[in-house]
Amino acid sequence: MFTSVLMIEKALTSADVEFVTTLHGDEQVAFHVLLQPRGDQADRLLRAIDDVALGELDDAVREGETPEGQEAYSVGERALEVSLTALRASGAQAEGRLIENHPLEELKALVMEIAADEVIVLTDPHYVEEFFHRDWASRARHKVGVPVLKLFSHSKA
Repeated sequence: MFTSVLMIEKALTSADVEFVTTLHGDEQVAFHVLLQPRGDQADRLLRAIDDVALGELDDAVREGETPEGQEAYSVGERALEVSLTALRASGAQAEGRLIENHPLEELKALVMEIAADEVIVLTDPHYVEEFFHRDWASRARHKVGVPVLKLFSHSKA
């Protein structure tokens, strides 16, 4: 069985589930999902810049409404449960948890703990961080010792 760590920031859409579950053809895949809610990541300004770069001006204006702190975790818990349910419904094995500390340290520890074969980072585009190679995928490539695949979410959750 192939073991993937899947890092996400919001609930997976049906298109996302189909995408990640078909990456390895007919091979069985076990997913270990790590979710860090969007409100617990970059500051509002960086999120707003990403929204503007994507042409989503309305989203940029509403960045102040993005749940943060404890509220972000309750939103994250629901998103994680939706994602795990969708992965399992597709026939994949899936378990997961919210990221509580530094995402890359938790990622590295999980990759070692489960002897993961790969890491898949599935997020919306984060242009500022990607430009400076400060996004999860760019930084993980130097930390985890397994292949890291960067994918963009197919649509809004």
